[in-house]
Amino acid sequence: MTLPAPDSALVEKLVMANRILYAQGVVDGFGHVSVRHDKSPDHFLLSCNRAPGLVKKADILTYDLNGDLVGESTLRSYLERFIHGEIYRARPDVMAVVHSHSPSVIPFGVTGQRLRPIFHMSGFLGSGSSLYEIRESNGNTDLLIRDMGLGKDLAKALGQHTCVLMRGHGSTVVAPSLERAVYRAVYAEENAKLQLTANALGPIEFLTPEEADKAMNTNEGQVMRPWELWSRAIGAVE
Repeated sequence: MTLPAPDSALVEKLVMANRILYAQGVVDGFGHVSVRHDKSPDHFLLSCNRAPGLVKKADILTYDLNGDLVGESTLRSYLERFIHGEIYRARPDVMAVVHSHSPSVIPFGVTGQRLRPIFHMSGFLGSGSSLYEIRESNGNTDLLIRDMGLGKDLAKALGQHTCVLMRGHGSTVVAPSLERAVYRAVYAEENAKLQLTANALGPIEFLTPEEADKAMNTNEGQVMRPWELWSRAIGAVE
C-alpha cells in the first residue's frame, strides 16, 4: 500500500522548526529535528542532509523506523537519522525529536553531571537528563549514531526521560509535539547556561519534582506563545 503524503502544514511546520532552532542558537550547520508522520506512526519526516537554517519544504523526506527512505530521492540523507527512528520505535508517546550540539550542554555530558531544572521554564527536566556513553558497548568511535544498533542503544539510555546527554557529542530532546520539542531544546540550552553559572556561586536549589511537573504543565500549555514569536521572526518559509 502506498504511504499517504504527510499534511503540507506539518511539512511547513518542520521547516519552521529547523529555522527556529538555528535562530535560537540550538543548532548551527549541524543538528536536526524530526516529526512523526501524521498519517503513519511507523514513519517520520526529516530534512535531507542540509544545514538547519537553510532547510526548505522540498528538503523534507519520509523515513521508516529503520531509517530507510520511503520513495526515491537524489537528496542525501542525514547519517544520524537512526537517532530518530529508534526513539520513535521505543517511545510511542514521542511525536518529535531534536538532536543538537548546543554548547552549554556539552560540559554536562563530559562530566557525567545531569541537567536538572533550575527555573520554571525547564520543568520538563524534572527527572533530570539521562546520559549515553557510546564507549560502554562500542569502544572508540567517531561518536556518531550511524546505524540502527547505536540508535537502539541511545533510545535505551534515553528511557522515559525527556533529554539524553551524549558524551562528547551533544544531546537529544523528545516531546509529544513539534512545538514542545523546539521549546524543550531551546530551554535545555538556557537551563544549562544557568546551571553552569549558579554552580559557581554555591549549592543549587533545584525545582522539586512536584514544582517541575506543575511548571511544565503551565508553561508547555502555552507553548504556542513562544512558537508564534519565534516563527514570526523567521517569516514565510519556502
